[in-house]
Amino acid sequence: MKYVLITPARNEQAFIRRTLDSVVTQTILPERWVIVDDGSIDSTAEIVESYTKRYPWIELIRRRQDPDRNFASKAHSVALAFTRATPFEFDVVGNLDADVSFQPGYMEFLMRKFSEDTELGVAGTPFTQDGGYDSSKDSFEGENYVAGPCQLFRRECFQEIGGYVPNRAGGVDWIAVMTARMKGWKVRSFAEKRFHHHRLMGTAGRGALRALFSYGEKDYYLGGSPVWELFRVTYRTTKKPIVLGGLALLAGYFYSFASRMERPVAAELLKFHRQEQLKRLKHLFVHFLKTGRLRLQS
Repeated sequence: MKYVLITPARNEQAFIRRTLDSVVTQTILPERWVIVDDGSIDSTAEIVESYTKRYPWIELIRRRQDPDRNFASKAHSVALAFTRATPFEFDVVGNLDADVSFQPGYMEFLMRKFSEDTELGVAGTPFTQDGGYDSSKDSFEGENYVAGPCQLFRRECFQEIGGYVPNRAGGVDWIAVMTARMKGWKVRSFAEKRFHHHRLMGTAGRGALRALFSYGEKDYYLGGSPVWELFRVTYRTTKKPIVLGGLALLAGYFYSFASRMERPVAAELLKFHRQEQLKRLKHLFVHFLKTGRLRLQS
């Protein structure tokens, strides 16, 4: 299996060397890696440029800073990079954030998974963060979801779902994964490997509690069920920061509800999403009743 990588990057000078070093040491290298500098005002572009001189398969594209920048910028950068990658021969396209790292055999492992299952549309792994976080144990998404910082798509799947659909409010990677599932593609996070996410999810330019408030907002405008949200909030109160994290999540969800925030999700996808949440909630409770333990990874 051959693959290409796409990385939108903005002001990532603190982390991007780790991402670059992870990719250039892979046991199977990409055919092309297109990195889009999305208007950085730090040395991100210069760091990437120093690698392009040593590795000709890395390409840097500079986008001018958008004065009205929003979450749709990631989708625009991915679309631009995908266009530049299309002349190359590849079976898989990966979106890779500029603040992750992984072991040398990581991509070879995922290419093998794609080779073994022709119905696999989206693949990835759980991830870790500083402070002991492991998404296989602490995330609510389960093994049938692939986290945004490192998502690999079979080329046909990526094209069928229309890539990353621009959405000013965010959630473009979530929409891509859920649309793939809705269209019948297998989506799998393989627990044998991990990547490390060096910045706490959602904290770019803001603190942890503000990030959780934003996640609550996102849960609402992406169509999340109120029942699921209450369950998630209850669980979150057991994690650091104690209570405040759950309250921030709940506040974000109900703020969006009260302000009637526009939902960019199509009615078909919203219905599918809620059905999936309720099925998963039922599975979690059945497992809890049988074992006395709450296992988030299905």
